[in-house]
Amino acid sequence: MQSQNPFLDEMAKLTQAAMGLAQAAGEEAKSAFRAQSDKWASDLDLIRREEFEALKAEVAALRAQIAGTATKKEA
Repeated sequence: MQSQNPFLDEMAKLTQAAMGLAQAAGEEAKSAFRAQSDKWASDLDLIRREEFEALKAEVAALRAQIAGTATKKEA
């Protein structure tokens, strides 16, 4: 709904622009924080959860293979 008052129209435009700017700044801050946290994690030799789960599954498979080999040697 358009208002007849040009001052209110300009205030609405400014408010809308400020909200867009605030949203863009929030996205930029989130991106910068994520990049910094990734850098810290790599500096500390930390791994991501997905990498940990993949390694955990690989270790479980190798343990099963070793257990299978051990039972074949006993037989």
